[in-house]
Amino acid sequence: MEQRTSLITPVLVAGCIIIMTGFAIRASFGVFQIPIAEEFGWLRSEFSLAIAIQNLAWGIGQPIFGAIAEKVGDRKAIILGAVTYAAGLILSSGATTPIAHQMYEVFVGFGIAGTGFGVILAVVGRASSDENRSMSLAIATAAGSAGQVFGAPLAKYLLTFLTWQTTFLVFAGLILATLMTLPFMRSPTVATKAELEESMGAILKKAFRDPSYTLIFLGFFSCGYQLAFIIAHFPAFVTEMCGPIAVGGVLHSAGITTTSALGAVAISLIGLANIGGTLLAGWLGKRYSKKYLLAGIYTGRTVIAAIFILTPITPMTVIVFSITMGSLWLATVPLTSGLVAHIYGLRYMGTLYGIVFFSHQLGSFLGVWLGGALYDIYGNYNAVWWVGVGVGAFSAIVHLPIKERPLPAAAA
Repeated sequence: MEQRTSLITPVLVAGCIIIMTGFAIRASFGVFQIPIAEEFGWLRSEFSLAIAIQNLAWGIGQPIFGAIAEKVGDRKAIILGAVTYAAGLILSSGATTPIAHQMYEVFVGFGIAGTGFGVILAVVGRASSDENRSMSLAIATAAGSAGQVFGAPLAKYLLTFLTWQTTFLVFAGLILATLMTLPFMRSPTVATKAELEESMGAILKKAFRDPSYTLIFLGFFSCGYQLAFIIAHFPAFVTEMCGPIAVGGVLHSAGITTTSALGAVAISLIGLANIGGTLLAGWLGKRYSKKYLLAGIYTGRTVIAAIFILTPITPMTVIVFSITMGSLWLATVPLTSGLVAHIYGLRYMGTLYGIVFFSHQLGSFLGVWLGGALYDIYGNYNAVWWVGVGVGAFSAIVHLPIKERPLPAAAA
């Protein structure tokens, strides 16, 4: 078998474009919190539940689309995902009741699953050499952050002259446009002969019996909780809780004159900082223990969130938080997916990572839903922040006992 040594490949570039576009749209949903709630007079929890359901559907759909990709082909799974994503956005643009939004977000969530990490990272991982795999996964993950950089500001800009309904339609067109990259999404199989001969049922049974797989599953929960809560609620949190932007200051001179604009920019800063953080995580993952790197990332997130919520919320603390938390944002993804591939092989990486990712999305559902529900009860987000601190510390601990060594492919 010919060894592929080039890091930048057509598969990687195409995968980055798809992930970047899908994540730009997903990352913008927090910007719609206030406009939609104000138009219909809804409680904050109503649209929050829609986003929470979107995240849960994403988690449920991830192993399903991973299995579809491994059974009928990666590109067919991506086409199905993009069409479903667009359908969810189009349907949501015509929704006028909370229940309609919540139902249609199921389609959006499944669409994200079909165009997101589970399917794309598996293709990229199989198309990469052992030497480049960790870095390739990091680059593809960083593409999601690149989408986050412009997703929220783009939505904010479009809302200045378009309705939120029309903005949803524009986003539907963008996700369908990514299908033009599919001719480049051809991933040769790099699994071993033993992995190819092993059935999906056998590898799933092996993984479910392995305590390390359970620990990886549990550890990914807090990642989803923290990320989804911030994506969905941070723009509104900054809009309402941040101190005023000084007239004549650096932010004001840069055109950021309102806390609403700062909230959108904060999401962009998180994504920008995470590009470097994720690439660094991929580089470190090739050289050091992935489980210890993951424990360190979750510890860092826990400390950063605790300090942020304990200090007065000012434009400067928002920026510092966005940059520091952003540097650890998706750094867990190449390490977690790489850990799954390292221990259980490449053949069913999409399905195995998809199941682990379901834990991530359970956390996402809880983070988004609790954010809206507890806000309506207490009028602030403090309780949700502290739950995030607790689950972050839990994840840091549970990664430590993982046995980071490949399991024999022939074992049952």
